[in-house]
Amino acid sequence: MNSISPNLNLIIKACEKASKVIIRDFGELENLQVSKKGPKDFVTKTDKRVEKILIEELSKSKKNYSFITEETGKIINKNKDIFWIIDPIDGTTNFLHGIPHFAISVALQKKGEIVCGLVYDPIKNEIFYAEKNNGSFFNNSRVRVSNKINLDECLFASNSEGIKSIYPNINLRNTGCAALDLAYVGCGRFDGYFHNEINIWDIAAGKIIIEEAGGKVNDINNFEMNKIDIRASNPNIYDKMLKKLTNF
Repeated sequence: MNSISPNLNLIIKACEKASKVIIRDFGELENLQVSKKGPKDFVTKTDKRVEKILIEELSKSKKNYSFITEETGKIINKNKDIFWIIDPIDGTTNFLHGIPHFAISVALQKKGEIVCGLVYDPIKNEIFYAEKNNGSFFNNSRVRVSNKINLDECLFASNSEGIKSIYPNINLRNTGCAALDLAYVGCGRFDGYFHNEINIWDIAAGKIIIEEAGGKVNDINNFEMNKIDIRASNPNIYDKMLKKLTNF
């Protein structure tokens, strides 16, 4: 394993602990699909439980760090310019329907800059992570973004608005999990990703994973934290992609 910082090690351990809850609850979901009450309340409980474990674990050795989380919002501690950014389950709709495509996303932001991040897919047991100036990794192997040059050979991911837009000539997927979409750009499975008005916790970890894998991501600091327009791809196609997205 490559050398990783104590902070990243802390994230990995926290995610491994939280993932046990997700895996167990995901197994339970099959019974709930057919019940009258349905799985929605159950999934909200899982979300909150996972977030609670992550906050507890990350606070053990970093008591002063603050948090930005999907469920709770901002939790301000002594260090007001260092934030853990957490999405306990990105892809809850997939989770809800028993589709095994969702992830835990955790990033660390210092003075407005994301310095490390991890996206963990508990069902496929795939971990994507990166630290500033230390490269991007998938299950401990170094990864790079794709090196495709022609848009017509590329595969992009977006949300349903992106899919419905005016792009008959580009190959698009809507997987329902932004964190994994971005991680997939980082390891070359996807060539680019775009989405409007997305939340910081969906993309914080993915952003550094792509950048450290040699990819290009627009400056997200100019947006409100729950209304970010993100554009990310390999550097060869970035400008071409932006040109295609002028009306998006």
